[in-house]
Amino acid sequence: MVNLIDIVLMGLLLITAFAVVRMRDLFAIVMLFSIYSLVSASFFVNLDAVDVALTEAAVGAGISTVLMLGTLAMTRRYEERRPRHAPLLPLFIVAVTGAALIYGTLDMPHFADPQAPIHQHVAPRYIEQSGTEIGIPNIVASILASYRGFDTLGETAVVFTAGLGVLTLLGRFGRREELSDGRSMYHDMILRVIGKALVPLMLLFALYVQFHGELGPGGGFQAGVVAAAAFILYSIVFGWDRAQKIISPFVLNIMMASGVTLYALVGVGGMLLGGEFLNYNVLGSYPAGGQHLGIFLVELGVGITVAAVMLSIYFDFAARVAVRKMEAR
Repeated sequence: MVNLIDIVLMGLLLITAFAVVRMRDLFAIVMLFSIYSLVSASFFVNLDAVDVALTEAAVGAGISTVLMLGTLAMTRRYEERRPRHAPLLPLFIVAVTGAALIYGTLDMPHFADPQAPIHQHVAPRYIEQSGTEIGIPNIVASILASYRGFDTLGETAVVFTAGLGVLTLLGRFGRREELSDGRSMYHDMILRVIGKALVPLMLLFALYVQFHGELGPGGGFQAGVVAAAAFILYSIVFGWDRAQKIISPFVLNIMMASGVTLYALVGVGGMLLGGEFLNYNVLGSYPAGGQHLGIFLVELGVGITVAAVMLSIYFDFAARVAVRKMEAR
């Protein structure tokens, strides 16, 4: 039954991808990409990768769709038709590359093979000993925030750097309070009611994912994305200028840096207490307690940085769209 579900989901992904390639309506393509992300999230859930599914649903189907629609608002809806060219060379390159990738997978263990090396060495080590060493039930959180804490710090720094890069390319719009997006959706009663009902629930769910990540699926990255999605929904319905009165770009700039800083300070604190960098054992009166506190703090830092980066990028997109509307009047 599980294999049948996997086959159906993979088939839907292939159909969606083929439809995207064949279409020229960019709005329809954005919608299909959102569907592709939702199907991918369902596929991850079926594989018991709920943490990845939460991220894919929030980022792929949520925030990415909004950003692509914002980009579409500044360009045009339909792709320009280009002169016909011979597709033989691109087809040949794709075919050769695909064949090489398939050939490279022949030496890999079969899917879910219990004799695969990862199931003989790494996975049993985490499954059997992480509960005692780290003291939390969620093995994924133990691996990402403790065993691979240095890698996750690097990933958080990458998110922060990528956010700065995107904001630099977009350009900061000063004196945004003078801009207005007209709040075109604010006058729709249905959207206002839905927004007022969903935004508090989304924020509550983000807090649940943040503080429950040690016990079940979730963590700082997923919580940050969900929280950002809640503010983006509020901004879409009630106006991004009103949303910035709740959380200003200046506050977001501080949050972007403070999350990474908090993560790094946890590691430095461990060194000051006589331990290694990002070794949380020395943070508590006993090793498991220190691990619990350290994971809580670093996950909080990840959530703060991710939420601030996502919101900052969206606010700059919204500012650009508002400027285009004002110029078109």
